[in-house]
Amino acid sequence: MRRVYVAVLTSPEFLFLPAPSDDTALAARLSYWLWNGPPDEALLATARDRSLHRPEILRAQIDRLLADPRGERFTLDFARQWLELSRLDETNPDPLLYPEYRFLLGQGVAEETPAFLRELITKDLPARSLLKPGFAMLTQRLAEHYGIKGVTGVEQRKVPLPSESLRGGLLGQAAIHKLTANGTTTSPVKRGVWVSDRLLNDPAPPPPPGISAVDPDTRGTTTIREQLTKHRSDPNCAACHAKIDAPGFALEAFDPVGGLRSRYRSNGQGDLPPEKGHTDWKVEYKLGPTVDASGELRDGRAFRDTTAFVDLLASDEEKLARAFVAHLARYATGTEISFADRAEIRRIVAQTKANGYGLRSLLHALAQSPLFLPTSR
Repeated sequence: MRRVYVAVLTSPEFLFLPAPSDDTALAARLSYWLWNGPPDEALLATARDRSLHRPEILRAQIDRLLADPRGERFTLDFARQWLELSRLDETNPDPLLYPEYRFLLGQGVAEETPAFLRELITKDLPARSLLKPGFAMLTQRLAEHYGIKGVTGVEQRKVPLPSESLRGGLLGQAAIHKLTANGTTTSPVKRGVWVSDRLLNDPAPPPPPGISAVDPDTRGTTTIREQLTKHRSDPNCAACHAKIDAPGFALEAFDPVGGLRSRYRSNGQGDLPPEKGHTDWKVEYKLGPTVDASGELRDGRAFRDTTAFVDLLASDEEKLARAFVAHLARYATGTEISFADRAEIRRIVAQTKANGYGLRSLLHALAQSPLFLPTSR
């Protein structure tokens, strides 16, 4: 039986989707994209009568698949790949520095981003909503962590936020800050790389050989900004750090568990925090140096704090939309986006300009594109 299992699991028929460039292949590609599973009878029926490739039928089937409970598999797995949520549990917050991070908070953190992405796609919200949606998907414990009042219970729900709130969008979600930290300290480099790659689809090259990593100081004597100064002064490092440091510094306003901060926490020297004796957990950390979240982007635009940085990124809706489509195409097809594909991505994005580059509209435009259709890749 072992040989039978090996033969089946290594056969091309098991490893690859059907190759013929027909509606059957399109049905398979569509269902594995949006359901992570084989097509159902309704989808196969449109393949058998050769109507699935017609734009209006394809659009209707996509809407049906997304409305089905199995469509939640897409938003969950896409978030895990695109936003790297699969790494969320790779580190555990230091219980001495971040004692507030407990089970209920961790549960709300893990659920927020996939639920947020589902809401954006379901409502066809514009690309800028990735950063400034005006709402957040919260449980009571997560709302308390964010300092948002009036949310009770363990059920996740949509909570409206004022326009100036840092919460709700991807850069205000604790999951993003946790997966780009090590549980003890934050790294502007890691966070800057994440923003450049995941959010803007402009990845930084790997560091040159022989460059040592920066070891964060948890004693509270120096800031990470001070430690990175020597890297920016090295000609071999300057170009990349000019790209990634500014986004990373902007996100220093968030600690390793996504809490807003004005000073770093320290397990060494520092001041007693005002919350000591007023929480449900034991506070043993101290407050170290002041956080500086200001910076200047590569194009010369300066920002004074995290809010100003998010506003700058959100103002370039077309760039956010292009990056979203590129990552969506990678997920949908399992192939990398080549230089030659950029023109097609621009065409897809241009189709949705009238409605602010709605995310569901972008998904539909990709599905009708040569980037996705089986005849093209």
